[in-house]
Amino acid sequence: MIASAALIAAVLFLVLAIAVVAMSFKIVPQQRAGIVERLGKYRTTLDSGPHLIVPFIDRLRYMIDQREQVVSFPPQDVITEDNLTVSIDTVIYFTVNNPVSATYEIVNYIEAIHQLTMTTLRNIIGGMSLEHALTGRDQINRTLGAELDAATTRWGIKVNRVELKSIDPPATIIDAMEKQMRAERDRRAVILTAEGQRQSAILTAEGEKQSQILTAEGEKQAAILSAEGQKQADILRAQGEGRAIETVFQAIHDGNPDQKLLSYQYLQTLPKIANGNNASTWIVPAELTKALGTLGGTIGTIPVDGGGSKNRIDLDEPVEGASSSVDTSEAVEAALQAAKQAENPAVTLDDDIVPPPSIDDEDTPPASAT
Repeated sequence: MIASAALIAAVLFLVLAIAVVAMSFKIVPQQRAGIVERLGKYRTTLDSGPHLIVPFIDRLRYMIDQREQVVSFPPQDVITEDNLTVSIDTVIYFTVNNPVSATYEIVNYIEAIHQLTMTTLRNIIGGMSLEHALTGRDQINRTLGAELDAATTRWGIKVNRVELKSIDPPATIIDAMEKQMRAERDRRAVILTAEGQRQSAILTAEGEKQSQILTAEGEKQAAILSAEGQKQADILRAQGEGRAIETVFQAIHDGNPDQKLLSYQYLQTLPKIANGNNASTWIVPAELTKALGTLGGTIGTIPVDGGGSKNRIDLDEPVEGASSSVDTSEAVEAALQAAKQAENPAVTLDDDIVPPPSIDDEDTPPASAT
């Protein structure tokens, strides 16, 4: 019995020793902080690593995580300055810098940060319009982070960053915003289309302008070349006519025509004056009576040779005087008959025959018209 009691006592002592050792030896993980209380009062803060405490007197009360923590809060309804209710959910990044303050200054710092975030966010969004809130997230994040960091400093908490996950307006507002954005996109599309059409019209007008300029330049060059060609043709034609006139004039002077031949040629031209289809009245020059008088006085006496030059005249056969006289008289009679027929509608010849004017006579009497 005594041996059994001693064995039991030894076992109990061993168990008690193991329990005391377990209560005295504490291991704190990395980036953790242990809060030790002695008889219910804060005694010390244990860093990471092994530690010994007094059993039954000291107690490791809290183990505080000093790593950066991320807390996401559920969406909160916030009213904007223009009386629109939006739903905003936030994400908080923070670190516990002072484990003692985080343990004894606040009961639940996570809940405290949550409530502080709600109130601060309502104050910030309440002074902003919906459009400003949607486009000013960076400003909201900075302002909210600064407010939370200032409030949580005495809790031993450092707010590193605040992010707004989403800002959700009401469904009606979202629909109106979509319509507004659609209208804005349609307006931009219309503007871009009009701008494109404007540029196209400008380029088309520029092309037409250049085309018309080139066409006008071409027409100008063509007109210049045509005028130059016409000028050269006129010059060549005038030179040819001049050479022809010189040739005829030289031939006349070389032939040395007499007065009777000129009068005969003059009478040969008179029938052509009245040969027009619409000629009802024609003019008979005053020299006609003189020409007729001269011809009348010389019918049958016109010599074969008028005394002109024989230069450049090549006759195949010799001309007899009798036949030449007869032929000349017949030609003169035919010319007189043609002249009388041409002048009957409007002209009456005088009986007195006036000799024809001389070629060298400079004073030519005016023509008489009937």
